[in-house]
Amino acid sequence: MGLTRRRRTVAAVLLAATVAAGLVVYALLPDTAATDIAGDALYAVAAYVAVVLLAPRLTAIAAGAIAAAWCVGVELFQLTGLPLAWGAQFPPVMLVLGTVFDARDLVVYVATIILATAVDVLLGKVSTPR
Repeated sequence: MGLTRRRRTVAAVLLAATVAAGLVVYALLPDTAATDIAGDALYAVAAYVAVVLLAPRLTAIAAGAIAAAWCVGVELFQLTGLPLAWGAQFPPVMLVLGTVFDARDLVVYVATIILATAVDVLLGKVSTPR
């Protein structure tokens, strides 16, 4: 299997696992600051691996930048009130767009994406044949 295909396959598996973990946190655990942070971190990981899935030839840095832009954009979009209104009409929207702005989410997103990017870079160095 080529590197691009393997990278896309790994990303697909990681995305499925991350979404499943996020749904468990959302549906089964009590709503606390810790579960909110865990959900934010899982959302950021999902954004990162979704970028890799869609564009596996991107560098880790580029994937991280795109994922961070997505997460920050979604969080800032919450300032409009539209995600909250849409989520009231169709609750699954809240899982993708959130509800209300929280500056802490921005910190969690960026920190998690930096970590995901670093792991991707390190794993790329380990798996690249010399």
